[in-house]
Amino acid sequence: MKRLNRLVLLLAIIAMAGCANKQKEAPVEETTLSGLKKSNFQKEINGKPVDLYVLKNANGVEVTVTNYGGRIVSVMVPDKEGNMKDVVLGFDNIDDYVNVNNNFGATIGRYGNRIAHGKITVEGVEYELPRNNFGHTLHGGPEGFDTKVFDATQPNEQSVVLSYLSVDGEAGFPGNLKVKVTMTLTNDNAIDLQYEAETDKETVVNLTNHSYFNLSGDANNTILNHLLMINADEYTPIDNTFMTTGKIDKVEGTPMDFRTPTAIGDRIDSDFAPLMNGGGYDHNWVLNTKGDISQVAATVYSPATGIQLEVYTIEPGVQVYAGNFLDGTVTGKYGAVYGKRNAICLETQKYPDSPNKPDWPSSYLKPGEKYSSRCIYKFTVKQ
Repeated sequence: MKRLNRLVLLLAIIAMAGCANKQKEAPVEETTLSGLKKSNFQKEINGKPVDLYVLKNANGVEVTVTNYGGRIVSVMVPDKEGNMKDVVLGFDNIDDYVNVNNNFGATIGRYGNRIAHGKITVEGVEYELPRNNFGHTLHGGPEGFDTKVFDATQPNEQSVVLSYLSVDGEAGFPGNLKVKVTMTLTNDNAIDLQYEAETDKETVVNLTNHSYFNLSGDANNTILNHLLMINADEYTPIDNTFMTTGKIDKVEGTPMDFRTPTAIGDRIDSDFAPLMNGGGYDHNWVLNTKGDISQVAATVYSPATGIQLEVYTIEPGVQVYAGNFLDGTVTGKYGAVYGKRNAICLETQKYPDSPNKPDWPSSYLKPGEKYSSRCIYKFTVKQ
């Protein structure tokens, strides 16, 4: 009987030790389909919490978003073989987004693109904005919306809502501007971006998204073999400071003509002044769509993967930037080195420097009005 009692006691001790060991073992953290860990994005920045929000649709497509800068971090879509590929550039942790100067996936504001000499006039008053690009203000200046922490809510597994109050005088702009960005992953494999804004004082606003796309699914690769189509008969040429000249020129007979799908690399280094001024494609095209979001504004297609991106918008223009300033000094997700022309951006927008060009579509917003913009990035597969 004593021997039996000892055996029972020994088994009890072993069982208790096993439970203790299990308690000591850290739980395995779940990663996203793209391999990201939420814990690498959970931090407090400027007194506000930052996190990674995961969107999934019925097809297994996954998009991740961080509320730091309102950024799209990853986009996992199927290629022609059914393999899931991440088709945007970015980082796998929040510290790199903060410490490395970048616009990867960011919500851009108050004013996407350039404002000449950092000056705007609103209600007869001239405002000076911080200059950060060849004497001009680019993407809202050095502390634009890409550096701000948005308030975030996730009403369902396919949407995230980002809100931000840009206070009067922030980055030199007038008016308290309330901004809301709703990002929705639809069941037809599209990212539907809807922007809203209201102000208490007249101001200018031009919001866009700055995702860098590489449809090969490997950001070590160039995008020069991607086929680009832009539904535009005209574009706005630039000078050697990347600023629009104020002219609107025809694409006919120039390397700017993408009305039929053409490899990005075919003419990117042509002896053509506006193209040479940009160091490649970094221009605004005047869309033929005239605000009709049912018409495709642009497409990009990777022959290697069969993945095609279709862009739809209510905006009058799209800035197409072919990654000319990526220089191999930044390493992102999966250890990819982001080299020259390894990505393309398609930023739907008002034309650059519209506040200083009264004949162009207006970017002014008055109290009592509501700014609204919409861009859809839809992913399909071509065999």
